[in-house]
Amino acid sequence: MKMKKLMYVLLASTSLFVACKKEETEPVDAPVIVNENEISGEKTISGGEVSGVWKKGAKITVNGSLIIPAGKSLTIEEGVSVMFAAASVKQEVLVYGNLYCKGTEQNRIKFTVPDNIKPTGINFPRLWGGILFAVSSKELLLLYTTIEYCGAVTTQESQSVKLGFYKAAAGEGLPAINFRNNIDGKVVIMNCIFNNLGEDGMYIEGGNCIIANNKIFTQGETGGDAINLKAGTIADICYNLVYSSNTNAFKLSNSGDRSPQCKPICYNNTIVNCAWRRPTVKGGGVWLEAGVAAQIYNTLHVNCRFAIKNSGADASSKYDYNYYYGFDQLTVDQFQAGVKDVVRAPHDIAGTIAGSNDPLLVNYPLNTGTSNAKFDLSWDFHLKSNSPAINAGTTDFINNFSTNGISINGIVYTSPQPSKTIGAYGTN
Repeated sequence: MKMKKLMYVLLASTSLFVACKKEETEPVDAPVIVNENEISGEKTISGGEVSGVWKKGAKITVNGSLIIPAGKSLTIEEGVSVMFAAASVKQEVLVYGNLYCKGTEQNRIKFTVPDNIKPTGINFPRLWGGILFAVSSKELLLLYTTIEYCGAVTTQESQSVKLGFYKAAAGEGLPAINFRNNIDGKVVIMNCIFNNLGEDGMYIEGGNCIIANNKIFTQGETGGDAINLKAGTIADICYNLVYSSNTNAFKLSNSGDRSPQCKPICYNNTIVNCAWRRPTVKGGGVWLEAGVAAQIYNTLHVNCRFAIKNSGADASSKYDYNYYYGFDQLTVDQFQAGVKDVVRAPHDIAGTIAGSNDPLLVNYPLNTGTSNAKFDLSWDFHLKSNSPAINAGTTDFINNFSTNGISINGIVYTSPQPSKTIGAYGTN
């Protein structure tokens, strides 16, 4: 144990030194060998190294930051609750190895907080940090997993600062997920819920990714994007609902010193009430920048501050067959062609008068205040059978991973096929 503690002290010192030398520090690999174990029932973990299997239905209270060592994996089975207790130094999950979360539709996994500290009337409590990955990480799998109440701001005492994760600096709000600088990494995030996040939902810096069938709502206190991709990332982003992202639902960028070029294909997503809570005007539905080669199709934008914005995307980027609705005139005026950086295409559906082109959602009040951040679980973003968004899209494109898929831990996951019905849900 003394040697292990000494190793982490040395790693922390090295990370802090490098952080002073450059803005973004690569996490230090930690090839620590530990015994795998199984956890079932109710368990309290003080922090430290974890790997092995957390068995179905386990209830785990976490009092300190967790580390999954390099070369090791943690598998979390369906129905597990991981609860981050109240702490002066906010807990984080730091992954040098692999993380597999295998929830099911009937029995979700939850990364949350104990009931006695769950907030009431506070949208962004920032009660723990996030799940952060090192360069050595190879695979991330999140299926039917809920992540909530994270986004803590780092201090000099944060493990992520000491060990060189994310931006390795105090004062940084942490994303729920940060997959770091690994172009060979594999990420599958499907059927998950991200809610009440202080900062970004997903901040992915390289790898092959499927991000599909997720709900992201009430995200970003004063900034942040629901899904933020950087250079080296090849992704399919589809059938996601994003509600009340502080800035962008999708921020797609080729920034960073990694190859290949960031190439996301985004299709059949529903984006609602985004960018209105940000103190300064920036973002909205989708933002393309810094040489990203993106494709955006079949997106339903409802009451977002802007439409798709392009401020320096690669000339190969494509966007068409997207649908825009605004309840008030200000919203409608801001998704018109000619507004700074706003782009439109021939097959888009977008009127010029407030309230035109009602998408006919099953149960969502279209006059909900644009700055509203509270999500009502009774809302239903399916389309009524006579919606003009039905069959208004396109399937005339090839996504990245519907055919060959992404293999994670021996199982191949594929992207859903596109639909001509615009939006994430279609009809009931």
